[in-house]
Amino acid sequence: MTATNTTPTKQAYDELQWAYDTFNQKLFGGQLPYCLITLQREKNTCGYFSAKRFANQSGVVTDEIAINPSYFAVSPLIEIMQTLVHEMVHLWQFHFGKPGRGRYHNKEWADQMERIGLMPSSTGQPGGAKTGDSMADYAIEGGLFLKVCAGLLDEHFKLSWYDRFPPTLAVMSGQSSFANQLVGLPNAATMIISDNSNSMVETKPQPIEASSVPSAENKQTRVKYTCDCDINIWAKPNIQVRCCECDGMFEAV
Repeated sequence: MTATNTTPTKQAYDELQWAYDTFNQKLFGGQLPYCLITLQREKNTCGYFSAKRFANQSGVVTDEIAINPSYFAVSPLIEIMQTLVHEMVHLWQFHFGKPGRGRYHNKEWADQMERIGLMPSSTGQPGGAKTGDSMADYAIEGGLFLKVCAGLLDEHFKLSWYDRFPPTLAVMSGQSSFANQLVGLPNAATMIISDNSNSMVETKPQPIEASSVPSAENKQTRVKYTCDCDINIWAKPNIQVRCCECDGMFEAV
C-alpha cells in the first residue's frame, strides 16, 4: 500500500510529463511533439534522447527521452530539470534542425541551449567547451530556464519518488553540481548516505555542499581522486570510477 491517492507509476510519470509540457510551452513555444519519457539507470548517464525509438501497433512512432532516477535524491531538482531540457533540445534539433554526427553536440544545439537559458559546458562548470561528444550544462542566472523553473516551483512541482540506493558516482555528481551555487533554489530533496554496515540509509532533507570533505575517522581509509574537470571524490583505495561530466576516469592524487 502507498500513502498517495494514485499509483507510484502514474504519479512519477505524471510529474515528468507535467515538467515536459511546461518546458515545451515556455521554452519551445509548444512546437515539440509528444515523446515517451522513460526512467533508465544507464551507467554514467544522467539522461539520453533516442529518435523514433518506440512504435505502437498502428505503426505510429515516437521518440524517447530517458531520465536516470539514480540522481533524483542526490542532485538539486534544478539539475534534474536541466537533464530533461537538455534532451528536449536534442528532440527539437532532430525534428527542426540538423543534429551532429553520432554523439556530437554541434553549434546549432549549443546556440539553442543558450537561447533557452542553459549554458553548454563540457565540464558542467563555467569555462568548459560549448560543443563536443560528451556535454553537460549549467543554468544561466537570470535566464529563461530558471524563470520557468521558478514558475514550476511556485506550483509546488516536485519529484515524489526517488532511488533509495544511488551509486556513489551519482552522489558525487550531485555534490559537485553547479546548481548548488544558485541562490534561493532547492537542493536535493533527500540526501542518501552510507553507514558503517555499507547499507544505505535516509537522512532528513539538507543542502549538499559543493565540496565534500571526508570526516576525520574516514581519512585514513579513503583516498582522494580527481578527474579531468577537477571534480574531487574520496573513496576506497584502488576503486575505478568514471566521471559523467568529462567521461574521464578518476585518478588518485
